[in-house]
Amino acid sequence: MKKKIYLVAFTLFYVLIFELNAQTYDRSNLDLETCINIALENNLALQRSQVNLGIAEANLIGNQGQRIPTLNTGASTGYRWGRSINPVTNLFENNRIGNINLFGGTNVTLFAGRQITNSIEQNKMDIQSNIYNVAATQNTITLNTINFFINVVFAKEQLKIAQNQLSTTKEQLEVTNKLVDAGSLPLANRLDIQAQNATNELEVINAENNLRIAKLNLAQSMQIPFDDNFDILTPELSPEDYGLSQKEVDEIFAIALELMPEIKSAEAAVESAEYGVKIARGGYLPTFGFSGNTFSNYIDQFFMGERPDFRTQIRNNVSYTGNFQLNIPILSNMRNRSNLQRARLQKRLSEIQEVETRNQLRQDIESAYTNAYAARQSYQASLIRVASLEEAFRIAKQRFDAGAINFADYQLAQNNFFNSQADLVTSKYTYIFRVKVLDFYLGNPLKL
Repeated sequence: MKKKIYLVAFTLFYVLIFELNAQTYDRSNLDLETCINIALENNLALQRSQVNLGIAEANLIGNQGQRIPTLNTGASTGYRWGRSINPVTNLFENNRIGNINLFGGTNVTLFAGRQITNSIEQNKMDIQSNIYNVAATQNTITLNTINFFINVVFAKEQLKIAQNQLSTTKEQLEVTNKLVDAGSLPLANRLDIQAQNATNELEVINAENNLRIAKLNLAQSMQIPFDDNFDILTPELSPEDYGLSQKEVDEIFAIALELMPEIKSAEAAVESAEYGVKIARGGYLPTFGFSGNTFSNYIDQFFMGERPDFRTQIRNNVSYTGNFQLNIPILSNMRNRSNLQRARLQKRLSEIQEVETRNQLRQDIESAYTNAYAARQSYQASLIRVASLEEAFRIAKQRFDAGAINFADYQLAQNNFFNSQADLVTSKYTYIFRVKVLDFYLGNPLKL
């Protein structure tokens, strides 16, 4: 019963927290900046990267502490029975002896083959690598959010085209119905228009479903629950406002090498691995350290009829020890050799990863460059195509109304025109996104 109560309470608490968070923004009118901020706040991959950064920082604190001496103190008390040495008389006696012991100690490593220093430097490189990993994850989330956001805008445009096509068909159906009723056109024309109208209604339904799917993908990328109220603030996007960079691939790649956090992270990982090799080499060197201890005690025994009080015994029984310790590794069960070999192989893996990251960046830039120029050409060609097919459809509509062409020719002209509009919208938003991808590699702000 208690488990059920706890479960219900936890569920209510979770729902309450979720509702409070949901009230901080209007989910029915989200702009791009808000979508990006929500995605960054909720993304678990980014949170994982931030946790890894925190772990690297904690490792640095731990290794820096190796330079600081340890200091500890403590106390113990107890009794012993039977034959043992009385600490007061230094004679064997068969008595119960009670004691209180106080002790303290310190230890410091003075030299450890520079393993401590190199471990600290390695941790610093790990922190840098994780900082860049966080930035790279943020960039990926931002790009994905922009892509999903543009897909929603694109789906809305496609829905408008489908609705316009349906509206045009409905108007034509009304005209055809009047002409058929007047006996100017045969009944087959009405049936053809009705079939076309049903087809356009289906296209509107499909466009509405595509819009809903696009919204769902955006909401899921933001990692928030999706419902019918979810919507975005549609910006006015014009391809003319998004100029394509005139830089060549090599120039963009050179700029990206200096800016992209994944490159910086890979470089820091190689430096970290180099310090790992130095740490492994330090295992072959001697270690030198110092330790010191102090001790005092109190005994509940009498000596010559007297038992000194606690403070006197503690003061009189104090002893100190100090030791220097030198360890020289001679045989270590091949442990040092295997550690060095693993460190060198890890460095090689880091170097390979760095080359792979550079190659992947260049390939991404080459693809983005090619796709952007192809998208611009496609958009420009689509503009000409739409203008031509729009005029062709206008003439076909006039001729159909006059009975000069049949419905099949009219339907072909209509479909060609509206399909060209759909292709224009596709090329428009593809071009805008491709331009933003190139801007990303050039270090320009990621905004529409």
